Amino acid sequence: MKALFIGGTGVISTAISQLVTERGWDLTLLNRGNRAGEVPGARQLTIDIGKEDEVREAIRDESYDVVADFIAFVPEQVQRDIRLFAGKTAQYIFISSASAYQKPLSHPVIRESTPLSNPYWAYSRNKIACEEILMKAYRETGFPVTIVRPSHTFSWRSLPLAIHGDNGPWQVLKRMQEGKKVLMPGDGSTLWAVMNSRDFAPAFAGLMGNIHAIGQAVQITGEELLTWNQIMEAVAKALGAEYRPCYVPTDLLAKYRKYDFEGGMLGDKSNTVIFDNSLLHRLVPGLAAAKRFDEYARESVAYFLEHPEMQNEDPEFDRFSDAVVSIMEKAGEKISAL
Repeated sequence: MKALFIGGTGVISTAISQLVTERGWDLTLLNRGNRAGEVPGARQLTIDIGKEDEVREAIRDESYDVVADFIAFVPEQVQRDIRLFAGKTAQYIFISSASAYQKPLSHPVIRESTPLSNPYWAYSRNKIACEEILMKAYRETGFPVTIVRPSHTFSWRSLPLAIHGDNGPWQVLKRMQEGKKVLMPGDGSTLWAVMNSRDFAPAFAGLMGNIHAIGQAVQITGEELLTWNQIMEAVAKALGAEYRPCYVPTDLLAKYRKYDFEGGMLGDKSNTVIFDNSLLHRLVPGLAAAKRFDEYARESVAYFLEHPEMQNEDPEFDRFSDAVVSIMEKAGEKISAL
């Protein structure tokens, strides 16, 4: 079986690329080649996917059982993919997002049939628009699309945190190590579903070449439900630190425009999510997480601690966190004095 991954070495996709090559797929990675060494069994096609004419020439004599685009985010990119791969692949997989589901939810359990609508986050609205274009192409021309909707997926080089700055998770870990309070939107009690990329990979691979997945939207999400407090407690424990939350109303955080807290929080993380993955289990029987979240968290934290290149400090986010903590503590003092 022959596959082309556009991207293929990101947080979600690296584990997939590694797994499918181990399973014997003839895999080509179309990307800029920055992490080619992480998937030694794959071929490398070093081209910017945005250079459509160059890509068309490079694949002129090729055809694929599966093409998966891990880095398409806006309608123009999936329109380009339809032009490039119509008639050249038996299946095209688009990675959408579970954040596209309606906010607020009209029902607590999320299925593929849950309406798509997110007024808070342009990222999610763009994913919805991409889905609509692809399904229209499926209905009108038979373009063989499968839509995958992940929720919060992390790998050994990332961590699911309630909130962090532009430089990633390290500054939050550093605050924990230093005994500082860390920001927690709301009261940390909303339920969330996280998934490790090594559990995501077999689910995704099971959809590849699966004729029953053509024309379907399928969510692939974690099934171990945790509150944000439990997630952050597990990360702190892996650090050997204490979890000291500073609870902040989410709508207040959303007013700070330096970071897109409105989209990421109001449009995603601040909502309780409970996913019904019955469709996925019918399409790919036998799926189960290999480890609990706290076990994966220990692995990810160890990776951060062992790799200095992952320790990207973020002084601006640290100052912002200190300022918000100070504001909330003073507000608490004033309220208690009433």
